[in-house]
Amino acid sequence: MCGIMGYIGDREASRILVDGLRRLEYRGYDSAGVATLVNGHIEVRRTVGKLDNLEKLLATSPLDGTIGIGHTRWATHGPPSEQNAHPHRAGQVVVIHNGIIENYLELKEALVAKGRTFHSETDTEVISQLIDEHMSQGLDFLAAARAAVKQLEGSFAIVVFCDGDKSRLLTAKTATPIVIGLGEGENFVASDIPAILDHTRQVLFLEDGEMAEVTRQGVNVSTFDGEPVEREPRRITWDPITAQKGGFKHFLLKEIHEQPQALIDTMLGRIRQEEGDVWLPELDQLGTEWSNIRRIYLTACGTAWHACLVGKFILEEMARIPVDVDYASELRYRKPIFGPDTMLVAVSQSGETADTLAAVEEAAAAGSKVLSICNVLDASIPRRSRAVLYTHAGPEISVASTKAFTTQLTALYLLSLHVGRQLGRLDEARGRALVHDLVNIPSLIQETLTRGKQLEKIAKKYGHASDFLYLGRGINYPIALEGALKLKEISYIHAEGYPAGEMKHGPIALIDEELPVVVLLPRDPMYAKTLSNLKEVEARGGRIIAITDAPTPDLEEIAWEVVTIPRANHMLAPILLSIPLQMLAYYVACYRGTDVDQPRNLAKSVTVE
Repeated sequence: MCGIMGYIGDREASRILVDGLRRLEYRGYDSAGVATLVNGHIEVRRTVGKLDNLEKLLATSPLDGTIGIGHTRWATHGPPSEQNAHPHRAGQVVVIHNGIIENYLELKEALVAKGRTFHSETDTEVISQLIDEHMSQGLDFLAAARAAVKQLEGSFAIVVFCDGDKSRLLTAKTATPIVIGLGEGENFVASDIPAILDHTRQVLFLEDGEMAEVTRQGVNVSTFDGEPVEREPRRITWDPITAQKGGFKHFLLKEIHEQPQALIDTMLGRIRQEEGDVWLPELDQLGTEWSNIRRIYLTACGTAWHACLVGKFILEEMARIPVDVDYASELRYRKPIFGPDTMLVAVSQSGETADTLAAVEEAAAAGSKVLSICNVLDASIPRRSRAVLYTHAGPEISVASTKAFTTQLTALYLLSLHVGRQLGRLDEARGRALVHDLVNIPSLIQETLTRGKQLEKIAKKYGHASDFLYLGRGINYPIALEGALKLKEISYIHAEGYPAGEMKHGPIALIDEELPVVVLLPRDPMYAKTLSNLKEVEARGGRIIAITDAPTPDLEEIAWEVVTIPRANHMLAPILLSIPLQMLAYYVACYRGTDVDQPRNLAKSVTVE
């Protein structure tokens, strides 16, 4: 949830930087900082808390200079502190960074072995240290930065500048957005367009694997390997609402594409890669030992209920605690066995869902510990809960939930890992592997999003259908339910989700030559059985649309369409499988001309029973 702002020109940089960061405050942050080049030397000002604190510091300790960078940080590696706030300096080099450097531990160990001293707990400092190390070996600033970014793995956007070099900023990205604003005798760098709209409407968007040299006179874009990139600038003509949409046709499409960053934001400050653990101080409010909890109830409504179904698989595997999943609208009417040795985990995007709130109150009254997972600060459900694990999806405007859902899955994964480590049911080595897999997920989502054109073609091919069937097995069966729900919500097509093994117990009667059957088929122990189920679909003429990370010849022989996604561990596969289903529903709805962001009869938050 971090904001990036950079400026080079003839005006006072610090004011422009702070103003730009203010336009990015909607992303959320817990510290802020700016740096400018003053008399050939970079000076840095950083504070914990909001931009008001930074402005107070700048009032008493001002920064001159006409080139600089600014950042608002949501804590990733290391808690909020002045020491961990951006910008980060190493020798001559100062950097700001959004995202997660997946291989920072290996890079840090190598740099420490060379005698380098680190001054923060962040992964970001690795970048400045790496560039400065390359410069100490004789490379110039541009060559050193290029060498460094080629060593980085993960999802990142950086802006960097150097002592004594007042002529340029350098920026680079992969899987995390960067936009460059083009002015007259001045140029800008930002993580999102609203930060620069007051200054220019001419912009360049960096693509993954690209870096740019930004000077007062212009911008030179190249690949990480140094190959020149020619790209015409775009003129932004957005009105305020379109600006909020980030140039996307609908909020839903924007929110689908925001998921890599939303997952990063939900992890930030919570992962401990060295220890193979997560840090969730919010759970201290529960005031309990996990060994005293005999059963966990997960409860929610709609899409959040599907997240709970996935959460049951993850919690039981990692923590080995029995888990029940209930619709919140039904839970309190079945006389559940609540008590001091039970915990209720309530999941809600808005925190105002009436049925979920009632379930929370019922559990609390019966003496059960109550934890909520929510996206909205201080909403009713968090206020009624003993502890809150906030997701950081940011505002979700479209009624159909996308990034709120995948961040709920992320939060449940974090919770499960935490409980498993607390109970000693995951050792450090297993914990490190699970954390590593989670850190990789944003870049895998980014790769999955490139399947959009293929899914748009599939949507046009099958969007006339009156019914869809979605199939999945095990932990991915809830994702079949979620895919069907998305299609129903925004395209008004009747769709059903089923466990693939249950198809022959009834739904097989629906299959004919007109029925698209969307199947989730990751390479897991259920792969062969699910493929066998699909042969029954093929025999009856069903149009199979396969979403898979294992496009084998056997599958390609029977499927009409095969959409390939990257491989992930089986507990994170539901996140990746969700992305193509969201895009398929979106493009079918566009094909049918429905109101994508505000579908009929639905509300974003259901505040009545």
